[in-house]
Amino acid sequence: MAIEPSGEPVVIDTSPDAVAGLRERVTANYVLRLGDERQPLNAYLGQPIRLTFSGQIHCTHCGRKTKKSFAQGHCYPCFRKLPQCDGCIMKPETCHFAEGTCRDPEWGEQFCFQPHIVYLANSSGLKVGITRATQMPTRWFDQGAIQALPIVEVSNRLQSGLVEVLFKQAVNDRTNWRAMLKGDVAELDLEAERDQLLAQMEDGLAALQAHCGEGAIRVLRTTPLAFDFPVRTAPTKVTSFNFDKTPVVEGVLEGLKGQYLILDTGVINLRKFTGYEVEVTLGE
Repeated sequence: MAIEPSGEPVVIDTSPDAVAGLRERVTANYVLRLGDERQPLNAYLGQPIRLTFSGQIHCTHCGRKTKKSFAQGHCYPCFRKLPQCDGCIMKPETCHFAEGTCRDPEWGEQFCFQPHIVYLANSSGLKVGITRATQMPTRWFDQGAIQALPIVEVSNRLQSGLVEVLFKQAVNDRTNWRAMLKGDVAELDLEAERDQLLAQMEDGLAALQAHCGEGAIRVLRTTPLAFDFPVRTAPTKVTSFNFDKTPVVEGVLEGLKGQYLILDTGVINLRKFTGYEVEVTLGE
């Protein structure tokens, strides 16, 4: 079970001409994914919702029944062997493909050796992050970002990690999820933040360019993107539900932001419970 934020258009081409058409705000449309079924959620704002966890958890990769979910929906054996569960996914600067120790080199070539974007976003304040070029703007919806700006394109995931580590010397890389859900976040001048960051890190970028090879790191001059989320009432105090402790979660759906359902009784991060068997009742 998961919620999938989606928006139109999806940006793949990061050239200025391609991004120019996204200057207007884009609203996230959410879909609840239950197995093979897809249920639009935006229309249920203001209506009751009930989620009942059966106590069953199944690995999203092999289908094995598991007592605990690892890395968002995997059993422990898959967590230990799958490349998408390796530590370098969370810390791409530690990529060990070149050492010949990738868990699945074919998967690594497909996933990691493609263009990646280093971006600035505003979800609970300014942050830096990375994503595959094909995951814009989905990545920013996932984070509950109200603004985003691609600033650097690189040739592979390792390089994106190296650039992010450099930028983290000056910019936070974390989202305060409680502040994000409360929605009390002021818009920022991301172009000014980008220019200041690039000027501050000019020498470091030049050194990385020399290390990675000429043309591997490409500075982008694109337009900031803005996003709206279907939130009727933002919580003033954030109380989080956990299916492992509270198998029945119910309330009136007040909003959807990031990977969270916002109810009048609390919030729940559905991404955290991928692989959980849940019965959902929507509406009256």
